[in-house]
Amino acid sequence: MTRKIALITGASRGLGKSAALHLAAQGIDIIGTYHSAAGEAQAVVEQVQALGGRAAMLQLDVSRSDTFDGFVSEITTVLKDVFAQDHFDFLINNAGIGAHASFADTTEAQFDQLVAIQFKGPFFLTQKLLPLIRDGGRIINISSGLARFSLPGYAAYAAMKGAMEVLTRYQAKELGGRGITVNILAPGAIETDFGGGAVRDNRDLNAMVANNTALGRAGLPDDIGGAISILLADGSNWITGQRIEASGGMFL
Repeated sequence: MTRKIALITGASRGLGKSAALHLAAQGIDIIGTYHSAAGEAQAVVEQVQALGGRAAMLQLDVSRSDTFDGFVSEITTVLKDVFAQDHFDFLINNAGIGAHASFADTTEAQFDQLVAIQFKGPFFLTQKLLPLIRDGGRIINISSGLARFSLPGYAAYAAMKGAMEVLTRYQAKELGGRGITVNILAPGAIETDFGGGAVRDNRDLNAMVANNTALGRAGLPDDIGGAISILLADGSNWITGQRIEASGGMFL
């Protein structure tokens, strides 16, 4: 039986790394991307291999849409040489950055960077990869709880995630003819190095999150990796065009 393959952007650390390891534990092979942490990316490859899977890591800057044609060529070669396949099954658009600035203080440069990484990047990367995604495959985009509730300082970031939520519904509609499902997962506050590691390292912020979350704590990367693995499991093929929040019940 041919093993399924997941392509995860931003897979060298944080939520992407957790997703890679959860999926590998379910028998899914991994192609990951990293921005600059080549050593961390190689460590993930080795962890996937220790779980009995195959993995490859490629460098990608999702803000550089002009490089996507070359990246697609690299993926095509890796699929053939490493996995002896010509398509992959799952795409997880995970790569991103955090940004904290009030609406009044957000600069045009900050805004443009967020557009490039959080919206334009996944829009055109997914478009370029469509010929390599197997019919009946699945796409998961990543949003944020901040697209539902509002905390000062995240206007531009949350707006990009709101755009991704709308895009997800359109992708689900337009790709449904190929049997491809498209959903968007919205994490709550997670203890990672994202945004400078504030949720993880700032005790007061962590306590605020815990006090406003039904399950009484901030999220962990494995909470999101597990949620992604559920959305890619065999029993979830009738779910598409949906926003699924994995926040432990934050700000209910």
